[in-house]
Amino acid sequence: MRDVNADSGSTARTTPLLRPAVPAGVLTAVVGAFAYVGTVDPNEPGHYPVCPLLRLTGLYCPGCGGLRSAHAFVHGDLPAALHANAPAVAAYLGFAVLWTVWVVRAARGRPLRIDLGPAHLWAVGTLLLVFTVVRNLPIGGWLHP
Repeated sequence: MRDVNADSGSTARTTPLLRPAVPAGVLTAVVGAFAYVGTVDPNEPGHYPVCPLLRLTGLYCPGCGGLRSAHAFVHGDLPAALHANAPAVAAYLGFAVLWTVWVVRAARGRPLRIDLGPAHLWAVGTLLLVFTVVRNLPIGGWLHP
């Protein structure tokens, strides 16, 4: 009888040099996006579209300031990046940690497993909701991008 999984090309059967190929491709795309945002300044009008929620309602969404944050982050200005959008900076750092774990696991022939339960997702959603509400209140002016 033939083993069905023998030709599946699982991570454990690939050569060690090819295992981190997908994480390397993802990193290449992310670095390219950050390089573009670092080169094309979002603080100058006309380069990027305006947030539709901000344009229609005047309210800041949780992503407002994300491009300005990425631009400042690329240029090493961490205070400006945090001022533009602090959750985005946390996401950049979280991506770096997750990507590193992914590469190490891929090099060892193990898949990346992210076991986020409903409590984790609710916590992240709640934090983003509180951030969004506070940044749109008069007392949250320091959170405006």
